[in-house]
Amino acid sequence: MAKKSKIKLKDVLKKPSVMLVIVAALTLEATSFIQYYYSFKGLRQEAVMRAEGQLETTRVSIMDVVNQAEAAVRNSVWIARWCLDYPDSLQVVARRVVEDNPVVVGSTVALVPGYHPTDSLFAPYVCREDGKLVTKTLATSEYDYPSQEWFAKTIDIGKGYWSEPYIDEGGGNILMTTFSVPIKDYKGRKAAVLTADVSLEWLSHLVNDMQVYDNAYGVVLSRMGKVMVAPETIGGKGVKRDTGKVQEFVSMVERTGWKMSIVIPEKEIYGGLRKIALLVLLFQLMGIGLLVYILRSAARNQLKYSIINEKKAAMDSELHIASAIQMGMLPTNFPTSEERDDVLLYASLNPAKDVGGDLFDFYIRDEKLFFCIGDVSGKGVPASLFMAVTRSIFRTVSARESMPDRIVTTMNKTMAEMNKSCMFVTLFVGVLDLPTGRLHYCNAGHDAPLLIGAGVGTLPCDSNIPVGFRPTWKYTLQEVQVFTGTTIFLFTDGLTEAEDNDHEQFLMERVNKVAAQALAKQQQEPQKLVALMTDAVHQFVGDAEQSDDLTMMAIQYTKQQRDVRMHKSLVLPNDIQEVPRLAAFVDEVCEAVGFDEMTTMQMNLAIEEAVVNVMNYAYPPGSHGDVKIEAQSNDVRLKFTIIDSGTPFDPTVQADVDITLPAEERPIGGLGIHIVRQIMDSINYERVNGFNVLTLRKKISKND
Repeated sequence: MAKKSKIKLKDVLKKPSVMLVIVAALTLEATSFIQYYYSFKGLRQEAVMRAEGQLETTRVSIMDVVNQAEAAVRNSVWIARWCLDYPDSLQVVARRVVEDNPVVVGSTVALVPGYHPTDSLFAPYVCREDGKLVTKTLATSEYDYPSQEWFAKTIDIGKGYWSEPYIDEGGGNILMTTFSVPIKDYKGRKAAVLTADVSLEWLSHLVNDMQVYDNAYGVVLSRMGKVMVAPETIGGKGVKRDTGKVQEFVSMVERTGWKMSIVIPEKEIYGGLRKIALLVLLFQLMGIGLLVYILRSAARNQLKYSIINEKKAAMDSELHIASAIQMGMLPTNFPTSEERDDVLLYASLNPAKDVGGDLFDFYIRDEKLFFCIGDVSGKGVPASLFMAVTRSIFRTVSARESMPDRIVTTMNKTMAEMNKSCMFVTLFVGVLDLPTGRLHYCNAGHDAPLLIGAGVGTLPCDSNIPVGFRPTWKYTLQEVQVFTGTTIFLFTDGLTEAEDNDHEQFLMERVNKVAAQALAKQQQEPQKLVALMTDAVHQFVGDAEQSDDLTMMAIQYTKQQRDVRMHKSLVLPNDIQEVPRLAAFVDEVCEAVGFDEMTTMQMNLAIEEAVVNVMNYAYPPGSHGDVKIEAQSNDVRLKFTIIDSGTPFDPTVQADVDITLPAEERPIGGLGIHIVRQIMDSINYERVNGFNVLTLRKKISKND
């Protein structure tokens, strides 16, 4: 029987079909082993990425609250210091911290015992109760605030400090933490502690949401190891911490000392892998059956293709709508000669597909033209979404920043930190000072613009990487003087790389040639220049399909210089006792240009507000410096220029004051610049060669 059985086995093994099955089986087994190995590796990598991504997202959310609380306190230190001599007004400071910052539930300005001889203990406290602000005091016999951690530790270390979490027994038994900063008076004495109380209820919800797996859980410990968040249940199940090995991922929250962890049981990560291996084995045994299934699937795929075609038609319709939305985001209110006498601008964008990744934007603020042009890597929907984000961030950042290098640096940091798809955008950002023609710009890997004036030349550009790669990259600032009549021509590589049917590109040589022709024909006016360049590209490519988005922007500086009729100057030390000399100077200037008494009073108020602000804040307390005031007029405008060498400060980026609010609800500060804006026709700030230069203009003629 053994021999017979052996012959049968030998005969079977000799059959080619059986050998093929054996080889196929061995191949499938080897494939299974490789799949198991890489599945194990992939699952672990996925767990790492999910955990680290969740930790980073949570850390950013926590830091957002931390930054808000710290900013609320630090922004109020100066007014608290000013109010030290008026203790009764300190509760207004605490009220402002709570009222203006929703993350803060309570605040106090607690004086150092004995700082005021009449008040051994003094700590007005403002908090939210039932949606209202309530004023209390912490200087009670039951609550010895000088011995509390938030007070004693802050005084001891002399800088901002986040307290250990504690239970607020008087406020609903909720978990709290306090950020405190010490306040010194103008003589350098430790005077008080300013705080912001932050409820940690939101932290529990935030950490409970860190469920990258069903039985994973998050833990947050304070700097002293105190448990701040450790949920009792995860997904309705009890948290089991002794059921085998676990993977732990840790992240630190800056400045607070908090340690945040995600704990994942290993069986949660790899538990399904054996089931998958068993299923793979079963699929191997069903290999022949799968061949039949594949044939049947071919017929089904035909039906699927029909469905896909219908979906594609619907998608095309949606893309057309998306294209209309994208184009609607671009500005179309181009400045004309009827509207302005200093600048003309025109731009066009032609996407290669329904939606594209090119962008341009511009607007005028405080007599400065902010503009940008960019090209997102890739095409289609992903590029269009990245384009929309880029344009939105540009508007947000440039609204409070005037230097292009800082605008691009901030944009790059924001976009690099959120850029999970590894996309990038080449970007050129410029700020043209309209009264002077001085152009500050920053180029992030974009094609250098052309300057078309006395001739055709390329604007020098530093080598900076595109936006979205490295969040720590420091972009450089460049500057050039633009003269009246000069046109700045910006474009994306869709212009130079436009291809004809033979795949020959338009190239920079042809761009320069068209620009030179426009200059020779005196057609460098923006709209005409863009039209000439568009026609030249269309003639070159013929009926070839457009291969890339094509965007062009032209800016012509048209400011005309007028004869100076009057020029006076005055230099004052940073001493407000010198203000009467300033008033006499302004009166003399206003009389020289023919202003009436009311206008002269308004000018005095505006110039005094601006100069006193410089005297108070430009130079460190106790130091001396000069403030130079120059007055210059032509037949249209009177211009005051205030120059100091103090700390860089741009008042034009300050938010407008809401004067409709009652005085007690209005935040402290900002009213002076509001008054100046109301009186003067324009305000312009520049930092030039280490000097703050603030220029205020007022019309003296209706012909402008």
